[in-house]
Amino acid sequence: MPDLADSVVNYRSVMAFDFGTQKTGVAYGMSLTGNGSPLALLIMKDGIPDWNLLDKTLAEWQPDACLVGLPLNMDDTESELCLRARKFARRLKHRLNKPVWMVDERLTTREAREDVRQISAQRRGKAPAADSMAAVLLIESWFREPAGVLP
Repeated sequence: MPDLADSVVNYRSVMAFDFGTQKTGVAYGMSLTGNGSPLALLIMKDGIPDWNLLDKTLAEWQPDACLVGLPLNMDDTESELCLRARKFARRLKHRLNKPVWMVDERLTTREAREDVRQISAQRRGKAPAADSMAAVLLIESWFREPAGVLP
């Protein structure tokens, strides 16, 4: 495993996934700014993405590493959804052949929904999907605390 203390320096760009069985939020961020931007949702079929579409997205954005949200329970236990998120992360790592880390995603969707409400109130037009905003939060928290990845 790479030295996580240097990960923000070594991995200039990251793509994050807020895993879900029906849809997965996607975001892209750069260490130069420390920010992430939401991308289009990835539609899932029982937790399985359209790998061809995902491969095209990865080829377009060319992240140095990826983050996958781990939906832990509030008491730190893992649910069935955690097992599926880990499986998605393993397959992603195999396809991408770059580092893929799990990041605690507890409460990110709730915070993302509030962010989307605020964005909608401030401007006209369609706000980004809450799931992709949750992926943005994963990126931004990782840039602030790169050692916060989970095994």
